[in-house]
Amino acid sequence: MSALVDRFATARDEGRAVLLGYLPVGFPSVDDSIAAMEAMVEAGVDVVEIGIPYSDPVLDGPIIEKAGEAALKAGVRVKDVVKAATAVTKVGAVPIVMTYYNPILQYGLDRFAADLAASGGVGVITPDLTPDVGEDWISAAEKHGLDHIFLVAPSTTPERLDMTVKASTGFVYATSLMGVTGERSTVSKQAEVLVKRTREAGAEYVCIGLGVSTGDQAAEVAGYADGVIVGTALVRTLVDAPTVEEGLASLRAKAAELAEGVRAR
Repeated sequence: MSALVDRFATARDEGRAVLLGYLPVGFPSVDDSIAAMEAMVEAGVDVVEIGIPYSDPVLDGPIIEKAGEAALKAGVRVKDVVKAATAVTKVGAVPIVMTYYNPILQYGLDRFAADLAASGGVGVITPDLTPDVGEDWISAAEKHGLDHIFLVAPSTTPERLDMTVKASTGFVYATSLMGVTGERSTVSKQAEVLVKRTREAGAEYVCIGLGVSTGDQAAEVAGYADGVIVGTALVRTLVDAPTVEEGLASLRAKAAELAEGVRAR
């Protein structure tokens, strides 16, 4: 059992969902982004999704894209994710990585998997990689004991849903709607149906991402999903803040609100 699966099992025993919080490494700086990840954990985040900024973020909404561009201009590198994962592990959360496939490919599949595992990282979400073309990455991840996490969407056919569930370890990432990341006033009604379909295909743990931005929405999703994934609402606290200190305070408040939501079931 991986540390990620263990965290889901523990939360299930407690009668609640897991809160997964996304932040890109390197924004506002590498050290500040690590401080932000630590602040999220202190406020109740169970799993930290460490994002690797990418120059062609086709699935990212404007807030995450803005933070990623700033991080790249400041000189962030793939290796910085190792430093972040080490810090997240030390404060008691489970670190996983969210990244497009090309940065891993350029870094080297085996090298990336080995370095991440050595830092305490336990898994990787690859939103632009599907299992049928991801054999090389799956092999590298399994060699170093990393969970390989793939995505399903409301439009995913039954055949591809079955394939994705079989290829995923840790959990299955279910996107509640089609489109780029971002906050929504309501969570898509397709989300609960997708979770049901994914479980029927054999998934043990299913997490919902895209759209959750409030404690009430987190509580709603926690009523039917095993995990609630929040990105844009958390990144926005840092993007909109006039100073790093104010951003961290706002981030803590938002993370605490979301943590209360997933524990309200």
